[in-house]
Amino acid sequence: MACKAHFFSLAHPTLSLYIDNQSPHPLTSLFFFTLYSPQPHLHHHHHHRSYHRKIKMSGKCSHHKDRKQKIIRRLCAGILIFLFLILLTILLIWAILQPKKPRFILQDATIFNFNVSAPNIFSTSIQVTIFARNPNDKIGIYYDKMKTYANYHNQQITYYTQIPSVYQGHKDVNIWSPFVYSNNVPIAPYNGQTLKDDQQNGGVWLDFKVDGRVKWRVGTITTGHYHLHVTCSAYVPFSNHPGDGGIIVGNNAVKYQIARSCDVSV
Repeated sequence: MACKAHFFSLAHPTLSLYIDNQSPHPLTSLFFFTLYSPQPHLHHHHHHRSYHRKIKMSGKCSHHKDRKQKIIRRLCAGILIFLFLILLTILLIWAILQPKKPRFILQDATIFNFNVSAPNIFSTSIQVTIFARNPNDKIGIYYDKMKTYANYHNQQITYYTQIPSVYQGHKDVNIWSPFVYSNNVPIAPYNGQTLKDDQQNGGVWLDFKVDGRVKWRVGTITTGHYHLHVTCSAYVPFSNHPGDGGIIVGNNAVKYQIARSCDVSV
């Protein structure tokens, strides 16, 4: 049996072999298979390395992300613990020291002018002396945005008068002597008539009020602001006779000693 083989492109890596008339000889088939069989182990090895590299890079990114999240969680937890300890310290100090409200006393009032004209037009000028004491041994008090005025039957009848801000140390005392005044201020008609009747009857009940804000200081720690409301109710007589408690201190000015404790709300 004659076999004829043709070889093409010997310089090319691909070798073609054809067998005429007969099926390929087993040895020829083996040779052909050997030449043309792919080499899967090379491609598999390359694919395995690429896959391994991707897994490794993914693992590094995931590890870096987890580490960053842990750092953030620890930082937030540290801040919360720190703030909690500060708050706990303030509450303990507050509970141990038990701060007390300041004490206010209306010592006297000097009447310069007190006049009801027409049915409900009011004018006045009164100087009051207010005594304020800090009763705490280890707590200081800051007074801020303080203002005083006078009320009659729950109606404000004078303008606001500012009191300077001040710090009051332990067991310290401050005395303020502001003027409360008004000039032709309209008031409720029923209050105008009642106020005129009281004046003619020899005396008027007035509420001298002080509103403002306070802060407590314990060592180097200062609290936030608290609203302060002080009400000093006093019966002011209208007489210049010594027996009625009045002392003439100037032209048409009479000073009355009152010395009444005030209601304090913080």
